[in-house]
Amino acid sequence: MSDHVYKQIKLTGSSTESIESAVKQALAKASRTVKNMRWFQVVDTRGHIENGQVAHWQVTIEVGFTLED
Repeated sequence: MSDHVYKQIKLTGSSTESIESAVKQALAKASRTVKNMRWFQVVDTRGHIENGQVAHWQVTIEVGFTLED
């Protein structure tokens, strides 16, 4: 295993379905332009309420990726 340098970015994904879906949405969108993503950490979870029900979830994650040489 070689040594790596990582960079972190913060993303917020949203979903009407679930917290997991919100994370997946954020990672899928970021993967279009951010390469070498290696890990994520959930740093905030919140939701939007309409008529006493959860309308959608918002999840903020920090994503680490390796920098290319």
